Amino acid sequence: MALRPLDNALPITPERPKKQTKVAISVQKQSDLGVNDENRAPFPPTSADATIDYISSENLKALPDPDITIQSLVDGIESKDWLKVCDSLNNARRFALYHSTLLLPLLEKVMLVLVKAMKNPRSALIKTSIMASSDIFNAFGDKILLESTTSDAFDQLLLQLLLKASQDKKFVCEEAEKALKAMVGSMAPLSLLHKLQAYVSHANLRIRAKAAISMSHCASKMGLEAMEEFGLVPLIQLASDSLNDKLPEAREAARSMVTSIYAKLTEKEEEKQEAWQTFCQSNLPAIHAQSVIKVVSSQ
Repeated sequence: MALRPLDNALPITPERPKKQTKVAISVQKQSDLGVNDENRAPFPPTSADATIDYISSENLKALPDPDITIQSLVDGIESKDWLKVCDSLNNARRFALYHSTLLLPLLEKVMLVLVKAMKNPRSALIKTSIMASSDIFNAFGDKILLESTTSDAFDQLLLQLLLKASQDKKFVCEEAEKALKAMVGSMAPLSLLHKLQAYVSHANLRIRAKAAISMSHCASKMGLEAMEEFGLVPLIQLASDSLNDKLPEAREAARSMVTSIYAKLTEKEEEKQEAWQTFCQSNLPAIHAQSVIKVVSSQ
């Protein structure tokens, strides 16, 4: 049988390329690297994170040229480079400690930057900003609450410090607690009580507890006149509310607060227990009054 010429062979149809199976691969965005997510393993710290120095207040030195440095402070704390922000916050601490008059006109802006830094996921930035808060409290004290602008910024800062003091990260929590102690130690307790009052009824249990601790420290610094100016009845009611809180921390702070109120209220009374019982029973529901009276009688 004769072979068919090659020219008459059927054309070979080229094979269609096979479709590749699509595989979904999650790409980690650069912007997501710093986001806290309890369902993810933590990313290893960068070399920059590992080399951040936390300088104690005692080791901070005065600036050699504060008049020049103050001009670039705002640009530094508002930088998008977090390392530069940390460095600038340390300069702000130096200004607070050694050149406070130069920092005062910028204080509101600096405090708002501290609030922003505390919301940042970088632990180094959070801790540096908390340390800066302590130095600012120690340097300016009641001046912060006298001006409406800095007082409003302080409200935001106070909430962040209470939040950070409630965190599980030990080194952040401890630094925030130090800042809250510096706050109480540097400000008039009466003014501060008004700021803290709202937080002892906060929805977050831990924030309530930290606020109660600060309030008890304020009460321990107050004399009877200051307590009366705030209001003895509102003060004992706040203590009574915390005395029934779910967290032991809040209850312990409330007991301390009750003891302070009792000491000042009955200081000049001959029948201390009788005067105390009358006061509590007149201003609290019966069950709450009994709890408050028991705090003193059990000591």
